Amino acid sequence: MWHLKDKHYFIFGISNKKSVAYVTAKTLETLGAQLSFSVQNNTQLEFVKKEFPNSATFLLDVGRDESLNDFKNLVSSMKPLDGMLHSIAFANFQNPVPFHETSWKNFSEATRISAFSLVELANILKPVLKPQSSVVTVSISNTRATAYGYLGPVKAMLNSLVDFLAKSFSKEFNETQNGQVRFNAVAAGPLKTSSSAGIPHYIENYLFAEALTLRKKNLETQEVANTIIFLLSPYSSGINAQMITIDAGMGANYFDESVVNKFSK
Repeated sequence: MWHLKDKHYFIFGISNKKSVAYVTAKTLETLGAQLSFSVQNNTQLEFVKKEFPNSATFLLDVGRDESLNDFKNLVSSMKPLDGMLHSIAFANFQNPVPFHETSWKNFSEATRISAFSLVELANILKPVLKPQSSVVTVSISNTRATAYGYLGPVKAMLNSLVDFLAKSFSKEFNETQNGQVRFNAVAAGPLKTSSSAGIPHYIENYLFAEALTLRKKNLETQEVANTIIFLLSPYSSGINAQMITIDAGMGANYFDESVVNKFSK
């Protein structure tokens, strides 16, 4: 149905079975797609090799120039790609401070890993991206949520980078290869993932978000994965430079009657 059999996708950011990247990859695999991965450390490497034994897996730390250069040297040996998923984010929340006290060290590190890595990885993989390929990154549904701290503005930057990458790649591919590489972001509401557990007060935000959803039930990671797969597939060929919000209606329901009544009492 999805026409994904034998298509080849590169997945960045897989870490454990709760991650968006893992659920997306497993679903792509069941649909017949071929996959390649990058992981940050040897523990993740062993995990991915066990879960996806027939896939190529590379060590890559997007926060280090030398690691990116090593990865770039491997690209020429890769099979052509039909797309890539960028599901990488990091912010140092060990000692949370008010936003105005954010250090440049922490902000710049989060910016490179969580946002600018999309630019660097897309550029590295450009020689093996097919003319009609699709690039998807994972963002958040509300970049103003206080609990995300300085990661909120970083994710807002990621959303903007999608637009500029789409324009830049389309210009080059239209002129040289008669095609386009599409860039889109999936902006997900709160999820039960291991990385989310490290965000201060995340559980309170998660419960509040559930009360605001129109169905009174928070997102499942599989629902986010399904949206990503649609954007990676040929069925989304007309969608480019967009941020697709998936939040079960939360964004339209901030004045939910039951929540307002509960607060006012």
